[in-house]
Amino acid sequence: MKIIIQIPCHNEERTLPLTIRDLPTALDGVDRIELQVIDDGSTDATAEVAARLGVDYLVRFKQNKGLAAAFEAGMRNALSEGADILVNTDADNQYVGADIVRLVEPILAGSADIVVGCRPIDDHQEFSFLKKKLQKLGSWVLRKASRTSVRDAASGFRAYRREALMHLNIFSEFSYTMETLIGAGYHNLKIESVDIRVNPKTRDSRLFKNLFHYLWKSATTIVNIFLIYRSSPFFSVISAFLLGAGVLLAGRFLYKVWYQTADPNQFWPTVILAGILLLASFFVYLTGVLSWLIAANRKMLEDILYRTKRVEEGQKRLQCLVEGLPPKGEGLMETDP
Repeated sequence: MKIIIQIPCHNEERTLPLTIRDLPTALDGVDRIELQVIDDGSTDATAEVAARLGVDYLVRFKQNKGLAAAFEAGMRNALSEGADILVNTDADNQYVGADIVRLVEPILAGSADIVVGCRPIDDHQEFSFLKKKLQKLGSWVLRKASRTSVRDAASGFRAYRREALMHLNIFSEFSYTMETLIGAGYHNLKIESVDIRVNPKTRDSRLFKNLFHYLWKSATTIVNIFLIYRSSPFFSVISAFLLGAGVLLAGRFLYKVWYQTADPNQFWPTVILAGILLLASFFVYLTGVLSWLIAANRKMLEDILYRTKRVEEGQKRLQCLVEGLPPKGEGLMETDP
């Protein structure tokens, strides 16, 4: 059983030592724990600090690509290096490293594919009243969009079973946290939430400029990812709404003319609007059908990608059996993967 603890970084030379210092080096039921740092185009000495601290894998970008790209690169490398579980934590030492044991326990027990560490939102002293309410609202929206029961959708303190990683694909350029949950719900992966602790804040967030910027980016990300995975119901609802409005207006026109013998010339605006709504409903429905066909094609492509990953995994295991396992500590230095 091998766990890789992943730390995406951007200019974290000051906080990275604190984060690594608190990470566990051994866990019951785990044979090996290795560290992986993704240097997302840092302009300080983050990479040098990571190397000095002896991390096992160092993935580097020449320029900043964002948290989603950093997570995806780390996910690919963790799969390549044979991780059975990937744990992701933040480089600002927000989460208590010792609580990693809480994250991996459900996966080791076989009861979960993904485990999300839930921060104490109500008791979080550094969260304002507004931010607490918005965090809860965002998690509720994400639960509805992903059809999961996760309690803290924005938490980046998570553990992923290898099989779950092989099903996940990242499209967002903002953050992976919401997209992976929607994707996990789409693939019917088992997600559990566990309570975790947080450390005092070491710096302000670099993911967003302010709360409203975060809300805007999060909302657009949820909508975009929802349309990728569940676009057909979205267009069906809009089509039904337009159809209902058009039928009501057309019915009103017919009622006035046939039963109240009103002058039809008085209702031309209503007739035109009803026609526009009915025509729009038809085209939106066709868009929904097209989106369903695209979704079916994407599902087949994802299945092919999943099977390709399994084949590559089998080839690497066969190579390991033939050549022997590489010794621990031969870290990967990869630039712009």
